Amino acid sequence: MKSYDKVYIGGEWVPSSGKGSFDVIDASSEEVIGRVPAGTAADAERAVERAAAAFPAWSRSSVEERAQYLDKLQAGLGARMSEIAETIAREVGMPIKLSTMIQAGLPTMVMGSFAQLLRDFKWEETVGNSLVVREPVGVVGCITPWNYPLHQVVAKVAPALAAGCTVVLKPSEVAPLSAFMFAEIIDEARLPAGVFNLVSGDGPTVGEAIAAHPKVDMVSFTGSTRAGRRVSELAAKSVKRVALELGGKSPNIILDDADLESAVKAGVQNCYLNSGQTCSAWTRMLVPRKKHDQAAQIAKAAAEKFKPGPALDPESRLGPLVSGTQRERVRSYIKRGIEEGAKLETGGAEAPEGLSKGYFVRPTVFSNVKNEMAIAQEEIFGPVLCIIPYDDEEDAVRIANDTIYGLAGGVWSSDPERAKRVARRLRTGQVDINGGNYNFLAPFGGYKQSGCGREYGKFGFEEFLEVKSLQL
Repeated sequence: MKSYDKVYIGGEWVPSSGKGSFDVIDASSEEVIGRVPAGTAADAERAVERAAAAFPAWSRSSVEERAQYLDKLQAGLGARMSEIAETIAREVGMPIKLSTMIQAGLPTMVMGSFAQLLRDFKWEETVGNSLVVREPVGVVGCITPWNYPLHQVVAKVAPALAAGCTVVLKPSEVAPLSAFMFAEIIDEARLPAGVFNLVSGDGPTVGEAIAAHPKVDMVSFTGSTRAGRRVSELAAKSVKRVALELGGKSPNIILDDADLESAVKAGVQNCYLNSGQTCSAWTRMLVPRKKHDQAAQIAKAAAEKFKPGPALDPESRLGPLVSGTQRERVRSYIKRGIEEGAKLETGGAEAPEGLSKGYFVRPTVFSNVKNEMAIAQEEIFGPVLCIIPYDDEEDAVRIANDTIYGLAGGVWSSDPERAKRVARRLRTGQVDINGGNYNFLAPFGGYKQSGCGREYGKFGFEEFLEVKSLQL
């Protein structure tokens, strides 16, 4: 069991001022695999004060000095990749093969990308008689989710540190172990004291204390839209900058000239990644009405190949959900979809056969879904696909945009120019054309209630910078 009894503040592992703790549960077996402190608002206060004290020196450090620290962090992440992958597979439920590539591999690459970007970044430019300079925003509070626990930590902490900001991190109490491993890597790299601080705890206690603190200059939050609204309310009191990456209900438009079988199979795979616990998942598959039944049969056959199994089993394609609470939430939506009149093609709310332990849910496909149904409008965060028929291209765009969210989406067509034309009409921050590959240098973020601000690459880096003009 991997247990931690201290938080990381001011370059040291120190006891929390609280007495409580959070158990970390193996999603496949429901066994306790770790424990972390239940931090307090006082812990957050200490961490912010240390970050504020460290900011002047860190913000004036050279670009190369900061880049070398990021190089060390990338090497540290790489050295512990297999341990990180197994830990997150057990915490979150992602099958070990995918966890190795995504949960452990991707953060390592993203850390390296910011080291390179930092070295290449243009910090000053002349505009007329003004010198425009970019400077770090200040102390950053990073509040991260459980579904990609280390990836989302690195997506915030790496650019913040690169920019010259100091950080207070609150990871999710549901899957916190990789964040503590990251703090160990930072400690081994001998990052200056106070530049990075970690306080574990729940949102109402530690998260709100960070968001409301007057010495925090920016909050970067990933989580639910409901929690994002609360972060914005608290941050508004001191008019601090806020970057939010929130929920999604992403459309996957399969146009009438697309290769239906390839597009549907890819759509099912995207929807089920991380057991559907992905904010950008294509959970609404939009298909031409005349091809609806054929698409439903392809999706049913594809879904039934995602046999649920323990996350550490190398043969598993669909792991468990993260918790019992999440499992019940997803099952309730499946029941609701049936009540609303959608056709259940496969799956259902019953426990998968042979899996009496673990937070497993059957891979589920609904067809004949109407976009006004709850299962088509609300983020389920589980392996549940909704197939929605449309009449023509105009109707497809209308349905795709008929949501409070706007995070991601897909468009499929044998004519790439047509696909791009449709993609430009979607009110969403990212659209994959014919299954375009993931690019961690491209900006990621949402329209509407999917949030504000962008992560990754140059656009994510600039979120942590202020712009100053010197009139000469």
